[in-house]
Amino acid sequence: MWKGNALTRSSTRSALVVAATLLAGVIAPTAAQAQVVPDAADAAYVMGYFKESLNGGGNVNAVHFAVSNDGLEWTPLNNNDAILTPTTGTRGIRDPFLYRLNDGTWVVLATDIPVGGDFTRPNPNIHVWTSPDLVTWSTDRLLNVNWTNPASYSWAPAVHWDPVRRAYGITYTTVPQGYSYSVINVVYTTDFVTTTTPAVFHDAGSGILDSHVVTGVGGQNYLYYKSNATLRLVGTRSSSVEPRSFREYTSGVVENRCTEAPTLVKSLTSNTWRLWGDTFCPNAKFDLWQGDLLSGNWTKVSRADYTAPLNGKHNTVHPVTTADRDRMVARYGTTSWNRLKSYNFPGHYVRHASNAGVVTEQPFEPFQDSQWRIRPGLSNPSAVSFESVNLPGRFLRHQGFQVVLAANDGTSGFAADATFTREAGLADASWSSFRSVNYPTHYLRHSNFALRVDPVSTATDRADATFHIGH
Repeated sequence: MWKGNALTRSSTRSALVVAATLLAGVIAPTAAQAQVVPDAADAAYVMGYFKESLNGGGNVNAVHFAVSNDGLEWTPLNNNDAILTPTTGTRGIRDPFLYRLNDGTWVVLATDIPVGGDFTRPNPNIHVWTSPDLVTWSTDRLLNVNWTNPASYSWAPAVHWDPVRRAYGITYTTVPQGYSYSVINVVYTTDFVTTTTPAVFHDAGSGILDSHVVTGVGGQNYLYYKSNATLRLVGTRSSSVEPRSFREYTSGVVENRCTEAPTLVKSLTSNTWRLWGDTFCPNAKFDLWQGDLLSGNWTKVSRADYTAPLNGKHNTVHPVTTADRDRMVARYGTTSWNRLKSYNFPGHYVRHASNAGVVTEQPFEPFQDSQWRIRPGLSNPSAVSFESVNLPGRFLRHQGFQVVLAANDGTSGFAADATFTREAGLADASWSSFRSVNYPTHYLRHSNFALRVDPVSTATDRADATFHIGH
């Protein structure tokens, strides 16, 4: 522990936690052990998130993970079910944050709020999990980061390394005593068991929330957050990482008044940075920008170019090695279902609605209507058939050239109507198109957002008949 400005607060059961941590092989680095794992080893990404659906039926306040090779197309692990389930505090989390420590081990922090909980209820605690390898996790524990503000909350914890203090900064949103608006606070820790006294890290003069600090880029350090005054994801920077040293250098980005939770991540193949933004109106929808962190110039990324996990909320993205990615996939498995995204309406997905095949803009309810198991074709196993996840035994088939969801009646006619040959996308060969096996000049396409099988001749037809298979 430090002397002087000492580490003065401990999480409950700290002795048990330290013992359990040592037994698990997760040892927090001392200042002398601070060696950064080389970025050159990273070749993939992991995303953490919790889940919310449009009407709340799909809300899961637990930590989920997805993996990606390019940081754009994401495959949920564990069938998009929870991987870290909170067992203490309110037994619910929001706003997870994943960070690789200097010794190569990992920590996940999260806000302590249950499903349906009161966001503004005073709570000084956050959740902490640690891991040596992203698959062996410590038990869930609470860390009190905000004991000097007994009347406020502790939202959206995030981690950065402070090379001067030789410690990790934990930033979070709160309303300090004497304030009438939220700021970004900070505590420092070397072990995620004890912390320094909370202090204001950034005060914008009006309410702000959801911080992400990125250090050591072009000789500068960057802090992004949501401004309640401008409703934008604002960028600030500083030549140090000292509290109150950051100054705005870009007004940032915004999609709508509900855009929040900025998440910065650098491309592994270029100098490009990406900026993720969450939204709560509606839920279950991420926006993405890419650009230059140094200049703060950002360009919106088309939804055709990325697919976030279904119902994902307030994400955290971190580069990982291929070994990390493969270990997570081997331990948790991937996802047994798929979604089909429209090429020319890339926010829209194939779904069934009142037994009709349609494409609808996400988010919608029931969200399960867009989940499909892609089976070997009922009439030709080298082709495919689309079985509904939430209505198993029912398949997309054409009937009078309209596409409907119907129960498999076991006849050869049904099997033929429900079977499609997958081909390179007619509008984009990296996507997919699906040709009817019993009407081989007809393709699955949408027209006025209704699914049909039709001949394809124009550029619009080809775009309507092109889909991305993802999750």
